[in-house]
Amino acid sequence: MPELPEVETTRRGIAPHIVGQEITEVVVRERRLRTPVPDDLADSLVGRRVGELGRRAKYLLIPLQSPGQDERTLLWHLGMSGSLRIARVGDLPKKHDHVDVVVEDGSVLRYHDPRRFGFVDWLQGDLHSDTRLRRLGPEPLSPDFTAERLYSMSRGRRLAVKPFLMDNAVVVGVGNIYATEALYLAGIDPRRSAGRISHERYVRLAEAVREVLTAAITQGGTTLRDFVSGTGEPGYFAQRLNVYGRAGQACRRCGDELRLITLGQRASVYCAHCQT
Repeated sequence: MPELPEVETTRRGIAPHIVGQEITEVVVRERRLRTPVPDDLADSLVGRRVGELGRRAKYLLIPLQSPGQDERTLLWHLGMSGSLRIARVGDLPKKHDHVDVVVEDGSVLRYHDPRRFGFVDWLQGDLHSDTRLRRLGPEPLSPDFTAERLYSMSRGRRLAVKPFLMDNAVVVGVGNIYATEALYLAGIDPRRSAGRISHERYVRLAEAVREVLTAAITQGGTTLRDFVSGTGEPGYFAQRLNVYGRAGQACRRCGDELRLITLGQRASVYCAHCQT
């Protein structure tokens, strides 16, 4: 699944091609996504100009502006296998290219999603009133994400620390890959109860989360299944993964064999020697 760095990479990749452009056409080839594509999507978008792109957790936020009219926002989620790429008018769509947003210079924002677990919707008014965004925790690279928050929210929790870290109410966008990597960098066993981890160790974990996500964004995201950036380039962070996907291989620090377990129905790899 595209995680926060992949979505951020997509935002940065597509923004130069569509920001400031007026939307001239919307083509929907397949409405049956995770939630059906709104029937009025084209009517809501055409004639509006694209503002500065944002991101909240794994949601892409595309402001739509029109003088004298209400402001709207295009909300896009890539689901399990989705990607947004830039094409040109006249480029033939491929199988699973479900939605095109065409702008005035002939660029096409094209949504590709083989498993159709993503969705596109438009919002009017205050974004915080939308149920999908309202209960989200802080962004992991923002000042609001702190060790103090992790420590206070974990008190009394028996839940293992890895699914705790992946809870969007605690912090957004730390999915399976980056939680696995951050816990390794912080030296924390992913099975440990969140409520039994000290403040000092949460300081290291918060730093590790920021370090892992910053590196992944810088390198363009993780090469996972068919993930590509908004310009069609693959991500390269997979070359630097320390533990994710390396079960049975040697730990880069101590040489012990990395172990594979299941936590919260998700595969997790860790080093029993380095993570305690």
